[in-house]
Amino acid sequence: MTLSLEKIKLLENKAAAIRCSVIESLIEAKSGHLAGALGMADIFSYLYFHGLRHDPKKPSWEYRDRLILSNGHICPALYAALAHAGYFPVSELKTLRKFGSHLQGHPQKEFLPILETSSGPLGSGLSQTVGMALADRIDNGRSSSRRFYCLMSDGELDEGNSWEGAMLAGKEKLQNLTVIVDRNDIQISGYTEDVMPLNPLVDKWRAWNWHVQEIDGHDFSDMDRAIGEAQAIFDKPSVIIAYTIPSKGIPEFERKYEWHGKPPTSPGDIEIALQAVREMRKRIGDT
Repeated sequence: MTLSLEKIKLLENKAAAIRCSVIESLIEAKSGHLAGALGMADIFSYLYFHGLRHDPKKPSWEYRDRLILSNGHICPALYAALAHAGYFPVSELKTLRKFGSHLQGHPQKEFLPILETSSGPLGSGLSQTVGMALADRIDNGRSSSRRFYCLMSDGELDEGNSWEGAMLAGKEKLQNLTVIVDRNDIQISGYTEDVMPLNPLVDKWRAWNWHVQEIDGHDFSDMDRAIGEAQAIFDKPSVIIAYTIPSKGIPEFERKYEWHGKPPTSPGDIEIALQAVREMRKRIGDT
């Protein structure tokens, strides 16, 4: 089935709300990672408001899908998606990175138990997800309906343990595993192809026996098609390489690696970011 126009509009509005919350929480925190969080807002919107099987009223529901955020530094987008989905009050997002907050600078399960894992060390999330998916198959067989999603950054593919996890998943033919790689072409010290070239990225995943798809990470219909195709693959894990625009939603900051690991702090940059929030909120209000 294709997404209806009404569903696409809903997802667009949720993505805009997530972006607004990310910007406001980072300005309040005065630290944190902006570019990737804004770039992945559409993916989070699709997953939490359409793609994932989950229940905010029953966060420990046994049959929920599992989402593991490997690139934990973009957790402001995860937190915003969870809040807007009803897991905790949206107002709590303003406590990001504050002492004693549930919302640490990298996801910490001891502070926020609804998380599936703690994350932060780049590259480890895929191995964690592979372990979960493999354990589920051992416990429940191939008939298990749970699906395991791992969100990763392209920059963390510089880490060797990412490829160790990819090799094991391919060997075990983990059809219940879907990886989404944020291919935004930036990392904290520059553009990925300058720091450590990743291409040909598609060929590398295929070499480890993965089903590979490429999508526009801001196109909900493209996402829906790719997730549906991944669920229909029964002899290998799936990876979706999502091409995104870092800092999407703030045109002045888009595609600039300098915004990878910092929020707006100067008065001029804060005003630019808040103006983007006002425009997004106006569009939401007009629909």
